[in-house]
Amino acid sequence: MSNNETFQAAVVQAGSVVYDTPATLEKLVQLTNRAARQGAKLVVFPEAFIGGYPKGLDFGARLGTRSDEGRDEFRRYFEGAIEEHGPESDVLSGAARSSKVYLVVGVIERAGGTLYCSVFFYGPEGQYLGKHRKLMPTALERLVWGFGDGSTLPVLDTELGKLGAVICWENYMPLLRTAMYAQGVQLYCAPTVDARETWLPTMQTIALEGRCFVISACQYMTSEDFPSGHSAKTQGPEKTVLIRGGSCIIDPLGKVLVAPTFDEEGVFLAEIDVSTISRGKFDLDVVGHYARPDVFQLRVNRQPLVPVSFTDEVPRTAVSEPSE
Repeated sequence: MSNNETFQAAVVQAGSVVYDTPATLEKLVQLTNRAARQGAKLVVFPEAFIGGYPKGLDFGARLGTRSDEGRDEFRRYFEGAIEEHGPESDVLSGAARSSKVYLVVGVIERAGGTLYCSVFFYGPEGQYLGKHRKLMPTALERLVWGFGDGSTLPVLDTELGKLGAVICWENYMPLLRTAMYAQGVQLYCAPTVDARETWLPTMQTIALEGRCFVISACQYMTSEDFPSGHSAKTQGPEKTVLIRGGSCIIDPLGKVLVAPTFDEEGVFLAEIDVSTISRGKFDLDVVGHYARPDVFQLRVNRQPLVPVSFTDEVPRTAVSEPSE
């Protein structure tokens, strides 16, 4: 992308339809189309938008015990997750293609018997560009999500700029942020469910530190997003706000382009001027002229890690010599 070009980026502040992945996918398609009609070329959805963030649930776990009800709850959650190249991914691909946008979506990814909190990336022709798996689930998240590894830390070279994603409290991992900066990230997406007042200054710090645009989408989710009869659904006419939003977009000098809104769903856009990045790098490049590699160094293992590998070839030394 030319440094003189600008484009519109959108953060989608909305909640999943918990335990109803088809309905959530339909909602995503509608919201993506809405963002595109407003001129967005990049659309970012929150953490765990597809598959859901079951805030407040404990899955029946206590130290040393698990309940049958909790196992049933996990089964429902597991069945609502999606696979990397499954039919639901095709729907996401179609949404990007029909709206001609780069699409960044927080998903609950199912791989074998394990779930991961992931981000899937799609291009404007519907092409699947890759994924990032959350490296460090927080607190009780570790009960239901596996840990990602260094093989899914991409920064994608797109016509809009260099695009990457870091999920929720991963943003508090300084070394992970440094790994993203070292790959030249310009469009730093931060899908989240953190709706606290402290999230905005965190995003401003990252934008200033990395001299990048930070594009953070947070869910707006209420108890009404759970299915009828679920224990998380408030009894009576009143609904409870479980995740209140707070999505934002920050420029590389810390200016708030989209300020947090805490009381509704919405699609919020800002103009991205990539030339602002080089203006910011003038006096701060934390992986360049402002680094001290003689004092500090970071080593990143980007090899995929697998618990089991199979070797089908029989070693030559194990083959019996033919008898004479």
